[in-house]
Amino acid sequence: MHTKAIYPGTFDPVTNGHIDLVERASKLFTEVIVGVANSPSKKPRFTLEQRVNLAKAVTQHLDNVIVVGFSGLLVDFAKQYQATVLVRGLRAVSDFEYEFQLANMNRRLHPDLESVFLTPSEKNSFISSTLVKEVALHGGDVSQFVPDIVSDALSK
Repeated sequence: MHTKAIYPGTFDPVTNGHIDLVERASKLFTEVIVGVANSPSKKPRFTLEQRVNLAKAVTQHLDNVIVVGFSGLLVDFAKQYQATVLVRGLRAVSDFEYEFQLANMNRRLHPDLESVFLTPSEKNSFISSTLVKEVALHGGDVSQFVPDIVSDALSK
C-alpha cells in the first residue's frame, strides 16, 4: 500500500524534535512530504526559502522524504500532493486541544485526509522552535536542540 503523508509546520527553525518525527514517519509511510508553511502571520525569523533549504539539508539522509514550501490551506496542499495522512506532533497535553480542533477542521474540509499524532522522544519532548529562537536571541547555546547547520544559521 502506497501511503503519502504530509508533516506540515513553519519549521522556524527546524529542531531535533522535528527531525525525530520526520525520521519516524519515514518508517511508517511510503513517502513523507515535509510541508514548510509560509505563515507570514507568525513573523518567522527565516524566510520561506531559508526554512525549506534548512529542512532539506537535515532530512537529505531520508530517501522517501521531500521538502516543499507552501502557502494557503493545508488541505489544498494535501490534495495537490495526493496525501492521505497528516502527521502532527504532540509534545504535551496542552498541544492536544489545539491539534484536536485542527484535525476536526481538516476532516471537515478534506474527509479523506486522516490525522496521525506522534509523540517526540523523551529527550526532545520540551523542544519548540519558539524556545530555541528565544534562547538564540539572547546568545544562548542551542546546539543541543538543533542540527549544526541550524545553529549556525541562528547565530548569524
